[in-house]
Amino acid sequence: MTASAPPSQTLSRGVRILEVLADASSAMTIDDLATELQLHRSIVYRLLRTLEEHALVSRDPAGLVSLAPRLASLAAAVSRDLQAAALPELTATANDLGMTCFLAVLDRDQCVTLASVEPHHTVATMVQHPGASHPVWRGAPGKAILTELPVQQWPFPPTADLVAEVDLFRERGWATSHDEVIPTVRAIAVPLRVRGQRPAAIAVVHIGDREDAPAIAARLQQGVAAVRDALGDRGPTV
Repeated sequence: MTASAPPSQTLSRGVRILEVLADASSAMTIDDLATELQLHRSIVYRLLRTLEEHALVSRDPAGLVSLAPRLASLAAAVSRDLQAAALPELTATANDLGMTCFLAVLDRDQCVTLASVEPHHTVATMVQHPGASHPVWRGAPGKAILTELPVQQWPFPPTADLVAEVDLFRERGWATSHDEVIPTVRAIAVPLRVRGQRPAAIAVVHIGDREDAPAIAARLQQGVAAVRDALGDRGPTV
């Protein structure tokens, strides 16, 4: 058996830069990136030059670094048909509920936002950036995704408490969370299972308790049904 080749340290560092920039709330300086990555400034500078050449990051006249629009076109190619089917429903749901609505998918042990829509005519909403990720066992979208999978297929060792919580969400048909991913933020999510697609969920985020959570979940379920119908998947969800 041939031993697998070791991963490329340079490539890993470049990917880490993209991840840090994606999680940042604003553009960063090279020094900020170097501190976050615990790398020498000169190494970060060389990595950024390469990423700039591929139009994956950009620097403004002040030298602040941010992700470049080229990444959006790359992200749009991920589950392209799922995103295309979901986008009209995300938009309609966001405007109906006055909340940011987003599509999340399972990627290894992470729940990753694939597409997000903020409502029109709303003064203040929570922003959910595409590409944002967190462990799938944390937050309503991730737990909604877990309801689609047998415990034996969970990409991490399950705990009894989490299994019981996911079982409850599976029986109810929707998941909730509070203060698990972002402080003070609540989420409501429903699973989206389509043949040939990775496990997914459609969710909204909001601040403050909502007595109408069941009605919000019912609206999300309407969106899920419409997405599945658009993709020609009208069979059972499991």
